[in-house]
Amino acid sequence: MGIFKDMLSGSETLFKNSVALDYDYMPKLMPFREQEQMRIAACIKPLFQNRNGRNLFIYGEPGIGKTAACRHVLSELEETTDDIFLVYVNCWKHNTTYKVVLKICDELGYKFTQNKKTEELFDIARDIINKKSAVFVFDEIDKAEETDFLYMLLEEIYRKSIILITNLKENLSGIDMRIKSRLTAELLEFRQYALDEVKEILKQRRDSAFYPGVWKDDAFEIVVAKTYELGDIRTGLYLMREAGNSAEDMSIKEIRAENVKAAIAKLDEFYIKERDDLGEDEQIIMRIIKEHSGEKIGELYRIYTEQGGKYTYKTFQRRISKLEQGKFVNLEKVAGGKEGKTTIVKDSSDAKLTEF
Repeated sequence: MGIFKDMLSGSETLFKNSVALDYDYMPKLMPFREQEQMRIAACIKPLFQNRNGRNLFIYGEPGIGKTAACRHVLSELEETTDDIFLVYVNCWKHNTTYKVVLKICDELGYKFTQNKKTEELFDIARDIINKKSAVFVFDEIDKAEETDFLYMLLEEIYRKSIILITNLKENLSGIDMRIKSRLTAELLEFRQYALDEVKEILKQRRDSAFYPGVWKDDAFEIVVAKTYELGDIRTGLYLMREAGNSAEDMSIKEIRAENVKAAIAKLDEFYIKERDDLGEDEQIIMRIIKEHSGEKIGELYRIYTEQGGKYTYKTFQRRISKLEQGKFVNLEKVAGGKEGKTTIVKDSSDAKLTEF
């Protein structure tokens, strides 16, 4: 049938190293986050003198390099010394004390975890860690259903630095007071990237991922503009990958504006995949917003309670704010009328993604 006749031959591809477009990919350089990395390193530095490290609470919008900056520091630390254990835990995946302790054991290389209770496993991990020092990074700490593990670490690990990562500064107030008083964490905000910084970051990823000369300048500028508009580097990586796939599907040897526009049209797919990672409560709220996009927040809450929702109105508002921070919804403040100020909630996928 000649299905593959007009496609690029098996040895031809626009991609030099597509892994460079993975969000978890670690480039050799982490541009525009040097100051933040130095701040993280400064909190760890006391461990080199066998003293207790400082603790850090990192916050900022999604997709602006918080996790990547921490991983860069940990990677360099791993190359510098064998006397400090490095433990990274994503609290979305490991959201209970038992799961966190299991992950710590795994990071330490301890495999005999079967049929052991949380306390028993922690005692083993503590005895291993206290022979040296440790850096603990808890990413997406707001997704942890329990934070007892923080109390255990603060009380029983001698020399450590604890780093908590989240999107919202307000999430610090949600930590148990007995933990917060012992944590005494310093605050570090990751600011949004400027337009020229977005362009340089994407340019570095582009040059690593694709062969030279395959990107048309106007096509790349559209990617930069859309990424800056949405404030999330992950968007740019997704668009570059999908635009490259689109060009290959068309059997052309350059990536054009039409390929980027085709990728932008698929952005809703990208956000749907991310929505699958939301918790059950957030997915219920997102379903309601999807069905009633453009409604006032008070009306959405009424629908939510009619469908059996248990949150108070204040908690519901906080969940909406978190969804906005995650780019799942857009909020618009409206003044006037009998009700005074109110908030209109729109599903972010309703945005006109083909407008530039």
